Amino acid sequence: MESQTKKIRIINKKTLIVAVDIGKTVHYGYFRAPTGENVRPFRFYNFKKSFEQFWAKICWFQRQHNLEDIVIGFESTGPYAEPLFHFLRQRPAKLRVIADVISLGHALTLVVPEGPAAQLRRLTQARERAMKSRTAMVNQLQHLVFVIFPEFFNIMKTLTKSAMHLIKNHTTPESIFAMGFKSLTGVLKKVSRGKLGQDRAKELFGAAQASIGIHEGKESIILEIDHLISKIENEDRFIDNLEKQMADHLRQIPYSSSLLSIKGIGIITAAGLIGEVGDFRKFRTISEMMKLAGLDLYEVSSGQHTGQRHISKRGRSLMRKLLFFAAINAVKSNGIMHEPYQQMLHRGMPKVKALIAISRKLLRIIFALARDNVEYVKNYNQIHHYKLAA
Repeated sequence: MESQTKKIRIINKKTLIVAVDIGKTVHYGYFRAPTGENVRPFRFYNFKKSFEQFWAKICWFQRQHNLEDIVIGFESTGPYAEPLFHFLRQRPAKLRVIADVISLGHALTLVVPEGPAAQLRRLTQARERAMKSRTAMVNQLQHLVFVIFPEFFNIMKTLTKSAMHLIKNHTTPESIFAMGFKSLTGVLKKVSRGKLGQDRAKELFGAAQASIGIHEGKESIILEIDHLISKIENEDRFIDNLEKQMADHLRQIPYSSSLLSIKGIGIITAAGLIGEVGDFRKFRTISEMMKLAGLDLYEVSSGQHTGQRHISKRGRSLMRKLLFFAAINAVKSNGIMHEPYQQMLHRGMPKVKALIAISRKLLRIIFALARDNVEYVKNYNQIHHYKLAA
């Protein structure tokens, strides 16, 4: 009933529907009145004067048809839409995402982040790009190391702090062998803080002595390896700085402690979710929140056949990603969602599908905590008959 009421309130016989297809420099607008009268798609541009002309055209059409409300839907929520978002949010219009379903009342609620939340969105997006860039550089580094020392990552497994230290200071197998077994053992113990010792040093020393790595052109490969290490270290410093700023801005969000009270949700996840949502308190129902995350369910059926339900994936992909990784933490043996997850698996639910279901449960809890500005207590709803978001 709540959902249907909301649809009627947003779209009615006095509502002007405006759809916008977003481009880098050129946008396309389209108006439709409840009577079915419309304006042919027209272009406008990504600068202020053109935005003002676009808005003037909306107001003219609204007056011509004696309409009261304006709902503007966007086909894209990418960076090219943001200047228009910020222009229109100062005007008397409701902004929604996914214009092709606006007339049915199923559009996503759009909350443009402000203040600390806006900073968190930018910082989270910057961190995502930096992490992606770092991963690409690490893969490239591993490929180059393989050429001159193929056995290295069979022993060190991943690019840990210890592995990075060795590659940076003793790049070739000859250099590692020249250290001597005793010195290599000491370096590994020191850099790994005692986690690695004689056994790992013995493997590495033996592999360095008998390595099948190439010799021709090795100097050029080492030059590129040094360059990549420098870039990875710079990226690490940048990521650390981003995370410190995320923590600073997160402290300015009144209900951030509510999210952080959930075991398994740390500063990065909480900051990212608030940045993606904009402001949890501006959403009225969990249904709106599920749609924003693309975790709302739909069913594909035909005739007598009832199809399986799937998530729409039409919302913010980064928000889904953050919730999915939070779900992975939550289902660990000491996690808050371990038991529900195990029950799903025992019923035969595939692991990925179960994790998505846990993501939805977590979002319900997060929404309820942020809404009421309270901290998470295990089994609180059972003990105190606390009503979660429904």
